[in-house]
Amino acid sequence: MKPKPNILFPSLILISALIFSGCSNDKNDVIPDVYVDFFINLSDPLFFDLNAVGSIAYVSYQTNNLGSVAAGYDNNGIIIYRATLDQFYAYDRTCPHDFVSEGVSVKVNGDGNFAVCPRCGTSYALPASGTPYSGVGKYPLKNYRTSFNGSVVHVWNH
Repeated sequence: MKPKPNILFPSLILISALIFSGCSNDKNDVIPDVYVDFFINLSDPLFFDLNAVGSIAYVSYQTNNLGSVAAGYDNNGIIIYRATLDQFYAYDRTCPHDFVSEGVSVKVNGDGNFAVCPRCGTSYALPASGTPYSGVGKYPLKNYRTSFNGSVVHVWNH
């Protein structure tokens, strides 16, 4: 009687490799982390437009003297997008495709639903978590956490 090859060990290695490859913490977030933590009050005239669903506001280190906690990566600023009555999204304005190019920041188009990079032309869908809609970019805009208490939006990443 011929001995059967031991397939248990190679099978365990294959299963382990599959399990651990699926446990990656990679969010396709190519923009380096910077400290972000600020509050904006919707009664402030600078942010009054955010009272409407589908509206946006730009925040930067110069906004209300917020400083570096609102600057985003490379001081490009942050886009605040109101998705629903209770949900806000905050995106770094740095293009994930051209983040090594200094001073390149996405700009929201006229309808407020897309942010477009002036250098690579990638269009990012703001209602869809900043995912690329068209162009050469393959990574979404860097997202920051938000919470809303009815009048104040908190944006942070720690």
